Amino acid sequence: MLAVVAVGHRGDPYRVRENTLPSVRSALERGADAVEIDVRVTRDGVPVLLHDASLERLWGHDLAVSALTHAEVGTVTRGGVPTLQEVLLAPGTVGNARLMVDLPGATAATVRRVVETVRACGAAERVYYCAGADAMLAVRAADPDAEIAMTWQSLSPPRPVLVEAVRPRWLNYRFGLVSRELTERVHRDGMLVSSWTADTRRSMRRLVAAGVDSITSNRIDTLTKVLGRDRPTGA
Repeated sequence: MLAVVAVGHRGDPYRVRENTLPSVRSALERGADAVEIDVRVTRDGVPVLLHDASLERLWGHDLAVSALTHAEVGTVTRGGVPTLQEVLLAPGTVGNARLMVDLPGATAATVRRVVETVRACGAAERVYYCAGADAMLAVRAADPDAEIAMTWQSLSPPRPVLVEAVRPRWLNYRFGLVSRELTERVHRDGMLVSSWTADTRRSMRRLVAAGVDSITSNRIDTLTKVLGRDRPTGA
């Protein structure tokens, strides 16, 4: 049986501002096997790390990232929002990390830009993608070999024609939907189960008992302890 993959959600957001290089680094230092990051594209086509459509919640500016150039994003956040390229090419553990790239608000054009950046950085083998079916169809069109974790928010299984078109390695479920019955069904269908976003020991243990293959959490240190493989910070 393979070990459960521990994924830091947007890095280590309860310690360090989410979707930043320090947050990604902190999650890895605390034992994350992979880090989930959110990627959007600026007006001039630069993929950057940001979950929300605007900079308001994290950076205090009610400005849509899609309406700003990369330079303008850098100015209003004082360089706080990293580009996807900066993360992929960062020195040390960050630049070698396995990354789960979520694509909120994706279009076919922005997906192509993200996939092109991953390919140009030589990172295709350590990046996998997650989002809903439409975005994952766009990823599959842009990269026939991409690893995909298709987010699925229904207890009913995806239609076979969709699975055939997307060819996901993973189905990615909100943690409250997951049960032993669901994971066994997905495994019979030849896919793995990833789950998000479990932040309590109780929910983490329930997911492990249900047989999931991956857990995404905002509390990566708690998750690694539950999985029995925590380690000292900085190890």
